[in-house]
Amino acid sequence: QVQLVESGGGLVQSGGSLRLSCAASGNIISIYRMGWYRQAPGKQRELVAVISSDSTANYADSVKGRFTLSRDNAKDTVYLQMNSLKPEDTAVYYCNAVIRTRIFTSKGDDYWGQGTQVTVSS
Repeated sequence: QVQLVESGGGLVQSGGSLRLSCAASGNIISIYRMGWYRQAPGKQRELVAVISSDSTANYADSVKGRFTLSRDNAKDTVYLQMNSLKPEDTAVYYCNAVIRTRIFTSKGDDYWGQGTQVTVSS
């Protein structure tokens, strides 16, 4: 069993910055990859950024150059540094991770955080 705990959301003005954190806890053997999705009102959930075990990160075109995803393996934590925020970034942000929890299989399972609200005012 795994829990993802998110923090760092809030209200910020256009051009400002926020840093989101997601910490995984529970019966963790390996975290294969971690990332963030977001869902704005009336829109579909979309991938924001994802990072692999070797710290290779990929970003959505809409955030590339403004957001930075990093991973602290010792803390089982991922960080999303969000700079130059725009009103279009307003959404609920969800942490996602693929995690191995069983010793008898190398298969990783998908886990989700509860979501944290990011609001960017103009």
